[in-house]
Parts: sequence; structure tokens; C-alpha cells
Amino acid sequence: MSSSTKPAIQALAFLSYLLFPIASSTYCSRDFYKLAKHISPTGCKKLPTLGAEFGWNYVYSNNSLNETRFRMILGVKLDYEMGWLAWGVNPGKTPQMVGTRAIIGIRLQNESLVIKTYNITADTKLGCRIQPSEIDVNVSNMVVQYIKETSHLVIQAIVALPMEYNISRLNHVWQVGGYHAKDVQPNYDEDEQPKKHAMLLQNVDSTETIDLKTGRSYDTKTHRRPLRTVHGVLNILGGGVLLPIGVLFARYLRTYTFGIKEDRWFNLHRFCQIAGSVLLAAGGSIGVSLGSSSKYYVFTTHRLLAIFILTFTGLQVLALRLIPKEYDEYRKPWNMYHHFLGYALLALISVNIFYGISILRPDNKRWKWAYIGILIAFGVIVLGLEVCNWTQFFEEKRKEKSGTEGKGPDKIPTVKSENEGKGPDKIPTVKSENEGKGPDKSPQDSNWKPDKSRSPQ
Repeated sequence: MSSSTKPAIQALAFLSYLLFPIASSTYCSRDFYKLAKHISPTGCKKLPTLGAEFGWNYVYSNNSLNETRFRMILGVKLDYEMGWLAWGVNPGKTPQMVGTRAIIGIRLQNESLVIKTYNITADTKLGCRIQPSEIDVNVSNMVVQYIKETSHLVIQAIVALPMEYNISRLNHVWQVGGYHAKDVQPNYDEDEQPKKHAMLLQNVDSTETIDLKTGRSYDTKTHRRPLRTVHGVLNILGGGVLLPIGVLFARYLRTYTFGIKEDRWFNLHRFCQIAGSVLLAAGGSIGVSLGSSSKYYVFTTHRLLAIFILTFTGLQVLALRLIPKEYDEYRKPWNMYHHFLGYALLALISVNIFYGISILRPDNKRWKWAYIGILIAFGVIVLGLEVCNWTQFFEEKRKEKSGTEGKGPDKIPTVKSENEGKGPDKIPTVKSENEGKGPDKSPQDSNWKPDKSRSPQ
């Protein structure tokens, strides 16, 4: 990323941070608070991802035992018949999954509930199944519940943290896994182990640092989230708005609807295509930066579609300089290729935008419906312009037909000739002075008299 673009990106990131505040600062929902009120929580909040909500009651610090005790409760609405909910603390410098001491509550296929402690190691990242184990955090009174009325899966416990954990900056991690009964093996209940969770962005981001005394949280990925928002906004504006507008200019400004001169509509088309491509390239560069900083997850489909789109969008922009002349014999097939590739790119861009929204904001339907609204607006505009186009086209055809009606195929109107009605041989000639006088009849004056002196003797 060039140094000249960094200030602009930082400004967009700051703006998006203001427009899209992180949900960790919000209070918990009414339904969850009813479930948590029996512990008299001193703090209760919605966590930033996975729809999880967290409540706690800070009890006291016992210096003689070198531990800090508090009661915790974590809940989430489960959309599946089976699933599990996990919460844990990490003594490391940053909140992350590896190294977490976790409590996991599971709802099995037979609707029974199990809750155990686990140590999350680097092998878990590799896909190895985790096994219950003792942890270096004293946990008691562990309970897991499933509330059918609200579909809440809830875990709660009393946690005694060693003094090496700082409750003013406690690294905690949460995770949710859900699956349908048809997706598991019949003997799954015998293992009583959680299956691997989804690898969506929210699952990766389910960590933060929290102050249990004040309830304030410190999200270590705060700098990434605004950049993700900027990445999405730039790609929607560039590929989802400006490029389609450029196509509309090329298709409709030069036809029956408007009939604008070529230099004008082509300049508008060129401006939209270049501006849209620049925004796509900027959004793509941010995406590359975000992807390179992610060690544990790659969104392969999203990345491959983006590479294809950026490559062929650049090729389309180069066509502004490489377009053949109108008299070139390969101009017609080139036009067909240019139009087909343009429409195919618009379709792929729409697919990738929806895919990106599902990664970035799966629990926020506003993004999805906002883009659907943009597509509907374009659809209405295209439909109206197409109706105008075809209406004027058929109107011109009707006028041409009415102009030749009743004249038969061979009756071609011609300019009326002076010889009309005179037959083929009747060609007008200049009237001669001897006309009607016979071959020897010379022109005579009415007063003429023969010269007797010249008469024969």
C-alpha cells in the first residue's frame, strides 16, 4: 500500500469507527438479564460477536489464598438442535484461543446437557479434538441450561482466578458451535465432545480484554474492524454502484432514450469505469492487508473471486485505450467480448459483495438489505429505460411502415418527368422553321413575288 493512500484509508477507518460503533459497549438484552438476575450481576453486556451475552458478579480478592473470585454467566440463542457454548480466560499477553482455560457446556442429540473444563492448545487449531482436562483455574458450581422458551443455551460458574490474572485487564474468550442432529454420527453422544465450530470472521474475533471492576472492554482487534468496514464500503461503492452506472451510461445515453453525442456519453462512461475501478483497487488492497495479518483463517472463495474481478476489471479499463477503430474488421467481435465480460463482471461483483457481507456482518441485516435496495433501484431504472427504448424503437418502425403503406413493392415514387404520358418515342424536339412544309418548301414571305428576270427563258 503506497504511503500516499494511507492517510485517506486511516481517515475512512476513523469515520467508519464513528458510524459503526462496536457492540461491546451495549447492555445485555432483557431476556438474558432475566436469566442472570439470580447472581445479582454487577456487570452485564452484549459481547461483540456471535450474539453472546456476558454477566458477572465480582465477589472479592482473597490475598491469603492469592485468588480473585467472581460468578459468571454466559448465554446465547442457539439456532440448532445441538450445540455448545464455551467461555474461558487466557493468562497470556493477548486474548486468543490457544492457551485458554475454558468451560464448555454441550447440548447433546438426546437433549442431555454436559459441562466440563478444557485446556485449548495449538493442536486444536490443527483440527484435533479436544479432551476434558483439569485447568489451573479453580472452577466450582458449574451449570449448563437450555431454555426452550427463548432457545438460550447458558453456562454459569464460580471462578477463582490466581493472582497472575489481572481482573482489571482480563483476557477472556468465548465461542459457539451449533449443528443439526442429521449432521452428526449416531454414536456422537458417547463422546460428549464439542464439534469444530464454524470458521467465520465472528468466530475468529470472539476475544477481548475486559475490566471486571468497571465493565469497560478493550478490543485488541479494534484497528481491524474499521478497516473491514472501509473495505466493504469501498467495494460496494466502486463495484456495486459506479461500475453499473457506467454501464447504464454506455447503453442508454446514446440510443433512442437520450441520443447524446458520442463524445459526451463516452466521457461519462469512462469516468465511472475508472472511478469504480480505483475504488475497487483500494478496497482490494485493504483486503490483502487484512488477509496477510490473519494467521488462522483464509476466506478462499471470497479471495479468488476478488482476484478474478480485479484482474478483468483492469482489462476492461485498458480497453478505453485499446479499443479498435470503427472500420477495423474485428471491431464487432471485440464489442461482443467487451459487453459480455462487462455484464459477467457485474454479476460476479454482486455475488462477492453478498459473500463479503455474510463474512463481515452476518448478524447485521442492514448491510444486506441496503445492498439489495441498491440492486432494486438499478432494476427499476433499467426496466424504465428499456421500456422507453423499445417503445421509441417500435414507434419509428411503425412510422416507416405507414410511410410506404399502399404503394406495392414495385411502385417506387419518382420525380415527375416532363415526358410523362408521351410514350417512349415521343421525345420533344425544337420546332423547326420548315415544320409542315414539305422537303422543297422554303420559307416564303407573304409578300414575296418571283423574280421574272431570273426565270428560265
